[in-house]
Amino acid sequence: MNYLINIIDKFIEKIGKLVSWLSLLLVLVICYDVVMRYVFDTSSAAMFELEWHIFAALFLLSMAYAFKHDKHVRVDVFYAQFSDKGKAIVNFIGTSIFLIPFCLVLIKTSIPFVIDSYEILESSPDPGGLPNRFIIKSIIPIGGSLLFLQAVSMLLTSFSELIVKKETSA
Repeated sequence: MNYLINIIDKFIEKIGKLVSWLSLLLVLVICYDVVMRYVFDTSSAAMFELEWHIFAALFLLSMAYAFKHDKHVRVDVFYAQFSDKGKAIVNFIGTSIFLIPFCLVLIKTSIPFVIDSYEILESSPDPGGLPNRFIIKSIIPIGGSLLFLQAVSMLLTSFSELIVKKETSA
């Protein structure tokens, strides 16, 4: 079980480090757009769309990394006061009842969305917008799959912590 957890965690770690470079790319694209807009009084729909495409990719592909490092949004009023076993129970229940089903629904419902976009070779409806919108849409199930993998790792880690705590207390 620990072997699988380590494989998933290392994979998500590598993806997270790679995706972090999108932050720099986003800053550069926004700076370019701002300079072009305010210095040269010109702008394009493609630049604006590129900004939100990069942001969407950054968000979707880094969800699993943020979850792995416990940097996601959590109502921490009670959780912070729990023992390690209590936290493991909350993580196990929350992951199995909420996160994994959410990931599965996200993946299942986004795949037809991506396929439809690909079949019609969807592009931006705006004049001068970006072509091949199915590329950014395909990141939705990829991000959901990465989050699902990290949820499985969390589930196994929580289960392992509960089993180890049970064995050490016996």
